[in-house]
Amino acid sequence: MTRSLQNSLAALLVLTASCKQKPPGPDLPFISKPDFTPEWIAKGDSGYASIHRIPSFSFTDQDGRTVTEKTVEGKIYVADFFFTRCAGICPKLTANMAILQESFKNDEEVILLSHSVTPDSDSIPILKKYAEAKGVISGKWHLLTGPREAIYTLAKKEYYAGDTIGFYQTGNEFLHTENVILLDKHRRIRGVYNGTLPLEMERLIEDIGTLKKEE
Repeated sequence: MTRSLQNSLAALLVLTASCKQKPPGPDLPFISKPDFTPEWIAKGDSGYASIHRIPSFSFTDQDGRTVTEKTVEGKIYVADFFFTRCAGICPKLTANMAILQESFKNDEEVILLSHSVTPDSDSIPILKKYAEAKGVISGKWHLLTGPREAIYTLAKKEYYAGDTIGFYQTGNEFLHTENVILLDKHRRIRGVYNGTLPLEMERLIEDIGTLKKEE
């Protein structure tokens, strides 16, 4: 099974589970496991306090600004992983992230984080040039660089964005995934989408609308 098919099946798993009879709890599930198992957990449930949450982080964006967990505090955000020299899935991924940006460009509650998986070569000037070419809006869409180990650890162990479903990997394998991840205002994963498919972006836009209604 190819990596692309694996990730598409993962997104389908979340979608299929979401379409089944939903137990009491939030409209969108929480994802706290690397196999993307969706869980509907109400605030009063015993497991609510232990829902997986993205830990603190610190990277630098295309404008030379430091982006941390404080940047996304109280915001809904979308995360993905790319590199500027990628000629495969990244152009489609970036184009679809641009659709998200356009949909929420005037909404301060929603921001986008794109992490470079080749941070050693994706310097701030290169990210800035790429941002200008792709119409990235400063402050809305952050293209991030930083220590490779920090980006890969966060991607694989916290966002579950590795190339193999349900497996953390050793951390050394090159990260090349079309997964786009939706996080709520508390840095909890609420959806995983194939970022190369426009239909998946439509679903993501709808899910962001759902999250905006949560208390």
